[in-house]
Amino acid sequence: MNSANVHDQLVNLPVSISVFSERSSASNDDLPKAFKGGPADCQTSILSIIEAQIIPRLLKAERAIGTKLTWVPASRAMPSKEEIHSFVNLCVSPDPHAAQIFVNRLLKEGLNTEHIFLELITPAARELGTQWDLDRMDFVDVTHGLVRLHAIAHEIGFAYRDGPVVEGDVKRVMIASAPGSKHMLGPTIVADFFRKEGWQVVIEISSSKKELVQAVENEWFDTVGLSVSIALQLADLGDLVDQIKRFSRNPRLVVLLGGPIFTVQNFQASDFGASVICIDAKEAVSLALALQPTD
Repeated sequence: MNSANVHDQLVNLPVSISVFSERSSASNDDLPKAFKGGPADCQTSILSIIEAQIIPRLLKAERAIGTKLTWVPASRAMPSKEEIHSFVNLCVSPDPHAAQIFVNRLLKEGLNTEHIFLELITPAARELGTQWDLDRMDFVDVTHGLVRLHAIAHEIGFAYRDGPVVEGDVKRVMIASAPGSKHMLGPTIVADFFRKEGWQVVIEISSSKKELVQAVENEWFDTVGLSVSIALQLADLGDLVDQIKRFSRNPRLVVLLGGPIFTVQNFQASDFGASVICIDAKEAVSLALALQPTD
């Protein structure tokens, strides 16, 4: 995908982009202003998030139970370059189960979970980054593949556990889609607003409530932003917010809600136990700062 195509994806979406969301009517006019400098800057901004946030967090995942990786000889050869390439293609395919079936077959043939993580998932993540860098995959394909890799890593018992566990001098924000969404374009763009204001940003590509709760339980965050795309996600949103706040290392966590559903239906943040609903990307950072505890 060349830089002109990236720019077209950003500014010519059929519906506008809003805070924490892929599509909304709030702030599409602001998008070109946010990415001053032309199409190349749009690509650089997105690529910087992928390279600096998403892929490294996946590659730094550890055993969720806290044990060190151990290398045990396998009864079959490690995945070849061809198998890794095939696995990557399955991760970006429309079939939601194909990549996991591939992994299950390798486990049945004699690899263990450490082999899968180190010799399949890790090089697959690197290949996704390379395919983006070589313009052979677009943003949607890369993020779709990373979501799959993340889900498989969790399925076989790995999670990211390397973040700070107490408050620091730099504010930290986690931006994620509510379970049921895998659209990362909007959250990635909003993440760039925070990053440019000096925040340490984490884009959580988890696809389940359990993984989102685990993220705030493992690391300190000052703010969490959740994108809600469709009405079906509202049913469990209050419970999701409650779980995130209950298990957060930060007892005064600020939870921001955004997304296209809030531009077509009127809700109060208190309906879901959140701090505020924000539908303007430009206001997200200032709201997050204003809501931070002062004592």
